[in-house]
Amino acid sequence: RKCRKFDHDLQSFIFWCGESVDLSLFCTHSMSWSKSSFFAEVITQVGLVTQFSCILHCIHEYVMDITICVGPSMLPTFNMEGDVVLVEFHSKRSNSLSVGDVVVARSPTNPRQSVCKRIVGMPGDIVQAPPAYSFQSPRHHLVPAGHVWLQGDNLANSTDSRSYGAVPIALIRGRVFYKVWPWPERGPV
Repeated sequence: RKCRKFDHDLQSFIFWCGESVDLSLFCTHSMSWSKSSFFAEVITQVGLVTQFSCILHCIHEYVMDITICVGPSMLPTFNMEGDVVLVEFHSKRSNSLSVGDVVVARSPTNPRQSVCKRIVGMPGDIVQAPPAYSFQSPRHHLVPAGHVWLQGDNLANSTDSRSYGAVPIALIRGRVFYKVWPWPERGPV
């Protein structure tokens, strides 16, 4: 039907040019579509989308993730408005986290939120925690086994281990290794 109109237009063009062409070459593709080949094509495309989704899920769960860090607790390392960072999961799985690493973890006080903090103490370390408030004096804490001590870089405006104590390593999602945005500040963390 569409092919016939196309045939008619092509026949007019060929008549005008004075050439002879086999018109069946121009119509084979459009007439060869049947319901079974259409559904086969749909199933193939759905399969490709499913495979891509599975690969993306595995990368997101086991390799790395993209996260936005928002808030004042990590100033000046990260901006208040939100920096886009890459988080890798291998360091946690291989137990190669160390003091000084910036990590993303589930909040011990609200499991629906994540926090971005710096590791200040590993299991067995004695940490001298600066006071959370000006009227307090510094205190020493022994980090228990299976825990880390997390603090924000902006001690004056950070809710961290000084408030909720040592954080179980199981709550750590991964280590921040690269700042992607803002573009002028991109680079390793």
